[in-house]
Amino acid sequence: MIVKQIQGKGILAKLLEQCVRILILKECKKINNLKINIISSSANIIKGEIQKINISAENINYKDLLFDKFELEGDNIKIIIKLTNKELYFKNNPIIKFKISLSQKSVKAILFSNSWDWISEVISNEILNKEKLEDIEIINDELLIKATKNEEQKLNIKTEKGKIYLRNKNNKKSIQIPIEDKIFIENIYTEDNLINIIANSPISI
Repeated sequence: MIVKQIQGKGILAKLLEQCVRILILKECKKINNLKINIISSSANIIKGEIQKINISAENINYKDLLFDKFELEGDNIKIIIKLTNKELYFKNNPIIKFKISLSQKSVKAILFSNSWDWISEVISNEILNKEKLEDIEIINDELLIKATKNEEQKLNIKTEKGKIYLRNKNNKKSIQIPIEDKIFIENIYTEDNLINIIANSPISI
């Protein structure tokens, strides 16, 4: 999932990249270092076909979900493009593959935000048997969590049948983290103190 710029790119590919950029900026409250690379001939674009698209970005705020890094790739995508107002639509719900990375700072910001604090309540109630989550840390690639009047506990994070699960190593209790049904989690792992999620999903914008 590496975005590479190609010299001599056609004007339609460049215009299409701009349309995708507008679409992404419209959906995100914040996004940095956004890079978009579309590989397709002008003839294919006129027919509404994209051979390949790669997108990468950093420090993203999407509906109060904070991602440190984001990478996306898609192949053989059918589109409808309106050049007059630079609007773009995808046909037949194409499947795209993406990877997101979250740091400790991002995870804490999500769990203690007004929009998503209900998830922290579920975690503390269901697998810690406590009322309130106080802190969460990623140390040496392990997820450490603390609730009210509770010692720090270690959690396993894993994927099963396309969903994300947290498991308390101490009491063996586990919960499923709610995500959109259309998103299928292929893999989840912690590396360099980042939680990395590899997934795929249809897009219908």
